Amino acid sequence: MAKKKALILLEDSIFNGSLYMEAARRLGLHPITLSADPARYEHLPAERIEAFCVDTDDLDVLIRECSRLITTYEIAGITSSKESSYATVGKLCRHFALPGPNPESVERCCDKFTQRQLLAEAGVSIPTYRLAENAAELERAATEIGLPVIVKPAVGIGSIGVRLCRDVDELAEHATYLLGGKHIWRSSPKILVEEFAQGPHYIAHIMGNEVIGIESAEFGPPPHFVFREGIFPAPLGDHEHERIAHVSLSCLGALGLGWGPTCIELRWTKHGPVVIEVNPRLGAAPQHIQLAYGVDLITEHIKLVIGEEWNLLRRHSRIAAWRNLLPDRDGILDWIHGDCLAAEVPGVAEVKLHVKPKKPIVRKGDYRDSLGYVMAVSPNLPQTKAILQRAVDLVRWSITPFPTVGRVDTT
Repeated sequence: MAKKKALILLEDSIFNGSLYMEAARRLGLHPITLSADPARYEHLPAERIEAFCVDTDDLDVLIRECSRLITTYEIAGITSSKESSYATVGKLCRHFALPGPNPESVERCCDKFTQRQLLAEAGVSIPTYRLAENAAELERAATEIGLPVIVKPAVGIGSIGVRLCRDVDELAEHATYLLGGKHIWRSSPKILVEEFAQGPHYIAHIMGNEVIGIESAEFGPPPHFVFREGIFPAPLGDHEHERIAHVSLSCLGALGLGWGPTCIELRWTKHGPVVIEVNPRLGAAPQHIQLAYGVDLITEHIKLVIGEEWNLLRRHSRIAAWRNLLPDRDGILDWIHGDCLAAEVPGVAEVKLHVKPKKPIVRKGDYRDSLGYVMAVSPNLPQTKAILQRAVDLVRWSITPFPTVGRVDTT
């Protein structure tokens, strides 16, 4: 009896994890998740996903676990929806002679300081930057660059620990946060201090060496960088589109990428496109690309992973948009409703909530702040924006602030 073909997924994510599992099943594959803590992914039992508890930071342990699985399954491919696991994916694929990303290229890309160095050497336009390992170096770097500056961990994901520091007080406050034990470092602390490149924000979505499309995106209020809304494809002229695409492809050559998905963030400044970050993975929740162009990037990525030919041909051309549902305060989520009504609005493609009532809401200033999102699609931008706004207005919630302990009334 032939063994069942399995797709091994390292770790998971709230955005793309389920989508990879659904796509794997549509391709006739049996998805298996390997995770250091499978219990934190609540959807795995509900979706009947086979999951094993494994130290996903230990390559030798992962090789032994995959070797054990080979006795039961034919491993068709190994991948991940999580950037922090992607270099390990490449090493596993190399060990088992499976198609996969170059792990050295991914590791260089995931270290933002190394990434900056390689991009600069290749002549790619990037913000002025410095590396700091302590508060004194951080302050000196900010002085040399000039406030305001972006301060971020050199290794990290999802805008965790990223902040705009507009004055010396904010700089000192964030230095204390990053270096004072509140931020969790996976390695020795290395902080990137960058010039604040100002201008519209764009995201280039790439598969292999092909730019699938460019998205425009907006953030919530500073000093953090939490994505609020995106439009795909971005309303760009041919000249702007060509320049962003050219710069994005230059990044691939500089970093040794070009296998599988890449997501590149840029700002259009007064000097033209400036690269903010290169991510060796798919963008979060890429359903909007499928809505706009009919290209399912997750399915096509899995085809590449299992050695099949992909198809990136556009099937139609529409305008898709999404909006993150962001809280304006911390506290206990009393209730959240209206998602079913929003989903019934014509043109709304998806409404998803990440939270349930009675849960504490503590904003962290990164991707984890999202309560959920709404996606909409139509033949033109004004109509898509109107549909999205109508749906978002239907989703409401109530948050009771946490009690203030020891507060003194000074009025």
